[in-house]
Amino acid sequence: MHATFPAARNAARRADAALAWFAGSRRALLLIWALFVLPRLGVLLIEVLPTSDAAWYVDRATSLAAGLGYLEKGEPTAFWPPGWPLALSVVFRLAGPSTMAIGLFNLASAVLTGWLTLALGRRLFGGEAAARMGLLLLAVYPNSIGYVPLGLTEVFYTALLMAGCWLLVTRRSAWMLIPVGVIFGVATLVKAQTLVVVPLLFAIEWLRAGDVWRRVPGLVLQGTLVLAVAALTVLPWSMRNHQQIGHWVAVSTNGGFTLLTGNNDSATGDYTPADPVVTALMARPGLDEVARDAEAKRLGMAWIAANPGKFVMLMPKKLARLWLPDGEAEWAYQGGHPAYARREGLFRAVRYANQAYYGLLMLGFAAAFFVMVARRHRAGERWIDWWLVPYGVAVYLSLIAVVFSGQSRFHYPVMPLVCMTVGWLLADLMQRAARRA
Repeated sequence: MHATFPAARNAARRADAALAWFAGSRRALLLIWALFVLPRLGVLLIEVLPTSDAAWYVDRATSLAAGLGYLEKGEPTAFWPPGWPLALSVVFRLAGPSTMAIGLFNLASAVLTGWLTLALGRRLFGGEAAARMGLLLLAVYPNSIGYVPLGLTEVFYTALLMAGCWLLVTRRSAWMLIPVGVIFGVATLVKAQTLVVVPLLFAIEWLRAGDVWRRVPGLVLQGTLVLAVAALTVLPWSMRNHQQIGHWVAVSTNGGFTLLTGNNDSATGDYTPADPVVTALMARPGLDEVARDAEAKRLGMAWIAANPGKFVMLMPKKLARLWLPDGEAEWAYQGGHPAYARREGLFRAVRYANQAYYGLLMLGFAAAFFVMVARRHRAGERWIDWWLVPYGVAVYLSLIAVVFSGQSRFHYPVMPLVCMTVGWLLADLMQRAARRA
């Protein structure tokens, strides 16, 4: 019986030594980066032709790269956010239009997101082991890997969102708010609802320290500065729309269609492009894309005003569609990979494995909130601090979803933050288990 105690102590020492190696070894960090980069490089060998939204973005980027302008059917348009096509057009000018150019640019964005996951993990959770564990969890996340070859906005937008959060959290002077505003402005050109997250981030900063009421004026000024710089970043596009379209469109978007598909008598809480209400609107003659989107927005808002009870009843369904499924990258391979039919079983197996992995991540994300609150309460610390940034971004995405519609791809940008939070939880549990042993 007594022999078990030395054995337990030895096991604890080995576990503690392994965690110390993981947190402090340069070789361990290089191994994590290899696990991050190599699968994303490998997936670029799978040719995925742009379809649906990706095809639209790539067509606009190709037109811009050729110097023809932002056109739809040969005419200037202000439909859909231009940020991703504008960025992609620069890549196409340098490397030529190709799926490989898209993949390499996404790979660079993904690596930047990985670095920001590591940097933000250190800042938000105060430990190298937690930061590295978060990067490791993101490195092997199949849906994150699967997006890299796709001509969709998610990989690029996630890098912008992470960069804005990192600069805001780590700023050392008020001057740093200017690049924060520029980044959030560019992100707004990619996804028009981005600026909703700025007040949430400043709310966390407001409540994380004492003397909250004295600090209100300064934080309001800082938040206003960020929003003003973001608006100035977007302004040239708004002016272009007025000049070429003939009326003001502040930020191009397809939000009207998304609003209508999530809010009408046949809505299910999910984004359904074939919704009969939207189909009927698309068939109406004499309307361009911007006018159709504006009409869709009007119809959606009118339905919400006339059916407040149904609107509220749809909210849980929208949240379920946002947060329960994962692995939607497979849809792009299903429509754009020539050999998908021959390898459908393999793609589906990866999808199921990804869903299980995602489910564990989200369970860990929920558990980490309560564990962190309990830890800080026992230590006599304020429970509101920068560690809430991942949850603030999750709330931002949820607010957008309950108003518009639930789509699983909307939660893609928060997943690096989820991974770093779960990374903290795993590292914390391992350290405590080693100490108890």
